Amino acid sequence: MSRMGPCRCGIPAGLRSAAPAKLACRTSVRKEWERHGQIAVAPLRNLPVIKDLVVDMTSFWGKIRGVTPWLTTIPRAETEQAAGQLALLPGSYQFHNVDACIMCGACVAACTTHEVSKGFLGPAALAKADRFLADPREPAASKRMRLTELEKDNGIWDCVRCNFCVQVCPKDVKPMEAIIRLRRAAIGAGLVSSGGARHVTGFADIVEREGRLNEALMPLKIVRFDLRRMLSVIPLGFKMLIKGKVPNPFAPPIPGIGQVRAIFNALGRATRLPGRNHP
Repeated sequence: MSRMGPCRCGIPAGLRSAAPAKLACRTSVRKEWERHGQIAVAPLRNLPVIKDLVVDMTSFWGKIRGVTPWLTTIPRAETEQAAGQLALLPGSYQFHNVDACIMCGACVAACTTHEVSKGFLGPAALAKADRFLADPREPAASKRMRLTELEKDNGIWDCVRCNFCVQVCPKDVKPMEAIIRLRRAAIGAGLVSSGGARHVTGFADIVEREGRLNEALMPLKIVRFDLRRMLSVIPLGFKMLIKGKVPNPFAPPIPGIGQVRAIFNALGRATRLPGRNHP
């Protein structure tokens, strides 16, 4: 049986045993037999199979290259200003253990978004992008350029947070948490034009203003001034009205709204839109 053997390059071979993606070198045959009563192996999902357990990793590496997995050149002026100020934190805290990734592809094989959308960058590539976003040696302008590219289609907002990538990762990289950090950074940088970002900021705005979620306003927060998309949500609005999901538009905020707003202010809400005055 043919199998991948890139261990000499520091990249272990992944496979599937009883559905979840695992590393062949770290999977106990005895434990698998005791747990499932049989030994069944299969190639990684979401990647083209070449032969037996060998899969084509071309698209995997292409997406890794697509997130620019290196530090960009720092302009001289910015280097001079930052001289002596760049310091890495001890241990892996600086990069949240993302730099421990061994590129085995287990997270991509488990990714439900990648299963239906092959253009999705995937958890491994996005975790790699988070590693460089966290690096203090990269200038702010380059970080913003990274986030601008990552918020496009097939980027950070396409993740459905199924958490499977976290469950199968053999190095505890937690790719989904890296994607969430990228989302927060994008919103913090004012990159809120995508539907995913508008959903987050709209949700927070409504709760801060009214003290609870107004389901009738959420679709409008997401589609904004897109007339075609606005017309597409009208049937949904009628269904919500029939089911009693549309709150009274003239109802006052909930009792204790001041406490809710105080919580937002105390937390220094990261989803606050740049240049906007909040109550």
